[in-house]
Amino acid sequence: MSEDHHHLLPTTPVEERVNVLEALLTENGIIDPMAMDEVIAYYEHEVGPMNGAKVVARAWIDPSYCARLLADGTAAIAELGFGGPEGSHMVVVQNTPVVHNVVVCTLCSCYPWPVLGLPPNWYKSPPYRSRMVREPRVLLAEMGCPIPDDVEIRVWDSSAEVRYLVLPMRPESTEAWSEDALAGLVTRDAMIGVARL
Repeated sequence: MSEDHHHLLPTTPVEERVNVLEALLTENGIIDPMAMDEVIAYYEHEVGPMNGAKVVARAWIDPSYCARLLADGTAAIAELGFGGPEGSHMVVVQNTPVVHNVVVCTLCSCYPWPVLGLPPNWYKSPPYRSRMVREPRVLLAEMGCPIPDDVEIRVWDSSAEVRYLVLPMRPESTEAWSEDALAGLVTRDAMIGVARL
């Protein structure tokens, strides 16, 4: 969309409440807007899906790393320098031609922040959390990720104790690609399992 056609959307009630709360907390000296901007920038640029994409790309080009990743996700992810409280026990599940994995948190929104950054709003929504367990094939199709009937869908319930990362299948015709180029293909949604590459 060109800048000439860019229009701001009206503020939602939730956004209005957040703005009022932020103004009150700032006015009373409880929060510093600059500190908040630094935290947001940290999650946008230092902790996010680009970290998970590096993990996936390494697994695609290095079979021994892939084996370690599937055996002990936490340790293998830490080899690349990623980890932390929301990634202290990571399990990596691998998509294959006959199995498609998808992650949900049925109780709240447990999510592996060190490798995926902040969770998308839909991940936290009650419809996603309930429907992905009840009718994953239907919901995945609605999300633009149709899974053939002959492919098994495995739904993994993330929790405060265990968080999951999906290792998507490597796209065809990428054998000669560099690790950085491969990482550029990997999306957050593919590492949750709601998209295929």
